[in-house]
Amino acid sequence: MTYVWSTALLTAALMTPVVLVPPALRAEEHKSYHDKQHNDSHEWNNHEDQAYRMWAKESHRKYVEFSRLKEADRQRYWGWRHNHSDAVLKIDIR
Repeated sequence: MTYVWSTALLTAALMTPVVLVPPALRAEEHKSYHDKQHNDSHEWNNHEDQAYRMWAKESHRKYVEFSRLKEADRQRYWGWRHNHSDAVLKIDIR
């Protein structure tokens, strides 16, 4: 029983730092989305997220994670995005 308890405590101690790390410091997940209308792919990153938030606000939509959007709404976003570059949106690309 002591071995099981020691293993559980060690596991908890090792896992705590991973759980407590703020999301901003974790490795950024890079996801790519395909735009069917324009037949191209877009990497989801901070710039894309900023643009998406601008689109949501401009479209009077409640913010929902892009990955949870219906496909039709994703395509509406990509159509808008092709007319709104980072420069037009004044997104800092440094």
